[in-house]
Amino acid sequence: MSISPTPNHASVRRASLTALLVGAAIGVGATAFVLTGTSLAASNPPPLGLNSTAPVMPQTGFGPLVAKVKPAVVEIATTSRPDMGQDDQGGQAAPQIPDMPGPFGDMLRQYYNHHRGEGESGGAGKEQHALGSGFIVDPAGYIVTNNHVVDGAHDVSVTLTDGNKYKARVIGRDTKTDLALLKIDTGHALPYVAFGDSDNEHEGDWVVAVGNPYGLGGTVTAGIVSAHGRNINEGPYDDFLQIDAPINPGNSGGPLFNQSGQVVGIDTAIYSPSGGSVGIGFAIPSNVAKDIVAQLRDHGKVARGWLGVQMQPLTPTLAKAVGLSNNQGVVVVSVVDDSPASHANLQQGDVITAFNGKPIKDARDLALAVADTPSGKTASLTIWRNDRPRSVDVTLGTEEKTRLAMADTGSSSEKPVGMALEPLTPDMRSQLNLKPSTNGVVVGQVTEGSRADESGIQAGDVIERVGDKPVSSPAEVADAIHSAERQKRDAVPLLVMRDGVASYLGLQLTVG
Repeated sequence: MSISPTPNHASVRRASLTALLVGAAIGVGATAFVLTGTSLAASNPPPLGLNSTAPVMPQTGFGPLVAKVKPAVVEIATTSRPDMGQDDQGGQAAPQIPDMPGPFGDMLRQYYNHHRGEGESGGAGKEQHALGSGFIVDPAGYIVTNNHVVDGAHDVSVTLTDGNKYKARVIGRDTKTDLALLKIDTGHALPYVAFGDSDNEHEGDWVVAVGNPYGLGGTVTAGIVSAHGRNINEGPYDDFLQIDAPINPGNSGGPLFNQSGQVVGIDTAIYSPSGGSVGIGFAIPSNVAKDIVAQLRDHGKVARGWLGVQMQPLTPTLAKAVGLSNNQGVVVVSVVDDSPASHANLQQGDVITAFNGKPIKDARDLALAVADTPSGKTASLTIWRNDRPRSVDVTLGTEEKTRLAMADTGSSSEKPVGMALEPLTPDMRSQLNLKPSTNGVVVGQVTEGSRADESGIQAGDVIERVGDKPVSSPAEVADAIHSAERQKRDAVPLLVMRDGVASYLGLQLTVG
């Protein structure tokens, strides 16, 4: 559609009006006057909101803040194949999307699928391309982003605000908090931003998100902190800030700034029926990210503290039964042998009410507090035992790592068992809705095409027995499988708990 200028008839109308007025004046003998275009404009008031004599006042928005921090925000592009990826031990594994019921599960699956993209080439085995965000935290080129932005990628590149693009390498990833640290080498110092104290950000405080939604780099949105401590069941250490600053697919890994220009959160997920922003977003608090990022930089991995107890919530009835006036705390159901808790003489039936002086309201509080404490550090627990409080010092150990059960067949042509196994922690019991009495080992991941995969084993299964032996650690599962292989058995029965139902599966040990 073309737009053409329209003729200006104002002067014609003014001339006609003038002529009529002059004629009327002469006809009645009154004093004649001429109404010109100039005199008409002069008689009008000035436009609303404008004063030609007053100086233009500067805006009081977020412009100065954005101008300062924007150079440290980057675009991240990844290339991956559906059959490629890495687990925490460096083995190949498909990227995992959170599997949970309800609206949060639907939201996260839709968000991650939209974020990762459909792959420009299409079809199985073809390359897929995805976009995300990140921010520079060190002038040497260290960049923070979400783990799900780079998970499974075999090529990662970073584009700075000046348009220069660099190949990035992954220094370390933490799947449980969805954080990753990248590094680029530019040959010169880069602008960077610093973490702030997310605990000092209150509901209603202004925050600004900068990122790369839908590939639109350098996008700025603003809103407020809506809530603290949100648990969206994405991982065992969920502790999100809820914000209403609009974030969308591609914002993942981008920084959330307070009004001082400090990073107080890392934009991670949204709640949305459609995949787009509806004003409910979630960011990893900076106070969670700081220590994780430091460990990833120094060690390439995260070592969390370990206490060694199984616990259950303290119900109002239990609280009354043990003589407590409220139900804030967790009950110790059992103590793991040779664990930090056993060495500190924690006992079944103890109620843990505080960790290093900080009140413990539920199992999640204790799990977060223990995980945030470095291994080898001594913590003070306040417990309730025999109708009175006590103080117990515990030197924390290191969280037991996932162990990959692989068959030692001596033949490279044999398929691996292909199960990534994790200890069944109290947090995992809660996530899987298991009874506190349930014991076993969690299948964290199954390699596609492996013997475990072909035998019907799935991620999230809880292995309770291998053959006739109860198992309670990844090492026990691996040892039992290796024992069956040494006996030249074709398969070994596994008692597996899935969705609350126990059943036996036969794990195939030979090929063919």
